Amino acid sequence: MFATISLILNVLILTSAYKSYENYKVYKAVPESDTQLQILTDLKKSGFDLWTDLPMIGKDVRIMVSPSQENDFVDYMKSVGLDIAVAITNVQSLINDQLKPSTTQRSSLGSLTWTEYHTLEKIHAWLDELETMYPNIVSTVTIGNGTEGKAIKGVIIDYKSGRKENPLIGMIEGGIHAREWISPATVTGIIKEFLTSDNTDVRFMAEAFVWHIFPVVNPDGYAYTFTNNRMWRKNRNTLYSTTCGIDDDLSNGIDLNRNFNYVWNTVGASSNPCDQTFAGPSAGSEPETQAIMNYVQKIKGTANMIYYIAFHSYSQMVLIPYSHVGGADVLQVENYGDLYEIAQRGLDKLTEKYGTQYVAGTSLDILYAVTGSSFDWAKGVAKIPIVYLFELRDVGDYGFLLPPNQIIPNNEEIMACLIEMDKTTRNLGYYYSGAANVAASAIVIFTFVLAFVY
Repeated sequence: MFATISLILNVLILTSAYKSYENYKVYKAVPESDTQLQILTDLKKSGFDLWTDLPMIGKDVRIMVSPSQENDFVDYMKSVGLDIAVAITNVQSLINDQLKPSTTQRSSLGSLTWTEYHTLEKIHAWLDELETMYPNIVSTVTIGNGTEGKAIKGVIIDYKSGRKENPLIGMIEGGIHAREWISPATVTGIIKEFLTSDNTDVRFMAEAFVWHIFPVVNPDGYAYTFTNNRMWRKNRNTLYSTTCGIDDDLSNGIDLNRNFNYVWNTVGASSNPCDQTFAGPSAGSEPETQAIMNYVQKIKGTANMIYYIAFHSYSQMVLIPYSHVGGADVLQVENYGDLYEIAQRGLDKLTEKYGTQYVAGTSLDILYAVTGSSFDWAKGVAKIPIVYLFELRDVGDYGFLLPPNQIIPNNEEIMACLIEMDKTTRNLGYYYSGAANVAASAIVIFTFVLAFVY
């Protein structure tokens, strides 16, 4: 009965204003030359939605194609000698499937489940509910609002409320790109584990820190994916609206993960409001961006902030700062070696769970160059020692439209990864000295060696 009611409500959400992707296809191509790369990149000018933000030579590029575009697209690809294949036959079919709760597994805490994807209102109501369920541990916090006024809401989890010592702080961010629904589902799953798990490692990680966790930091955009356009990515700032040709709504928004004040709009970002990676008129121009930056600086000034972790989809990667450097230049991050070690040990545990394969590295080395991202800002400006961006499941079979029956296994493998990452972080001494003098501590190094020898 609950599943039936839920499905009816989801259908009612899809009003006449909701954009249909019936018979839209996603094609994949691999450019093998600069010429082919430019051809694929230029498709954005003709109104095609590239699911790959920045195409690269030798790497898979995904292009969403409407029924009206398909014949011209296929003919053009043939004329320029680019091999293409259909990756998704009907985008709307996958969207419809995402709105159907999974019946294969069950997981819930209070009113929220992890067998389906939830609206912003549902997530916010659940956060308030947690404050009532765990009054001495959980408190809700609103750090700002989107351009349409929707709250950027999260929870603070503190098992030692009122502690006087300088606490360890971790911050987790989700939903900065609106269409990446698995991101808020993962972040809410982490909250659930921190509150309910009886695993001793999870308990230690949950209780050693004061956690500041925000499932949806782009509330206006996320809500828009339920009411108007499932594939919406940006926020909903309409100040820079302009003519985009095939769809003028494309200009109504700014990519928040290109808007942060660190190497802003240098590479992997756009000055064109019609682009998915539009970086905005200036660094930190958006209220959502400002809210995150102000909040991080505020809490960092009062405690020992160790973690900043952002969750995105898709690609199955753990990205290490900075996203615009690669090769030997990764050493611009003073503790890159530690960050890679922490990530790789975590990914080994992740893969053990269900065999899912992730890779780790800077975005430039393993994905594409980016500037103005939240996690790069957290490292480069806020100077937080342990910073990552997760690109969650999958590698393109479903892309942004991951089925609900993958939420729970995704969350389980991510939790296994985070536990191992935290163990390694602790063994490397970051709990005790931050990033400042870890390398100089012989005691810490000896502890680290013993931990992995025995």
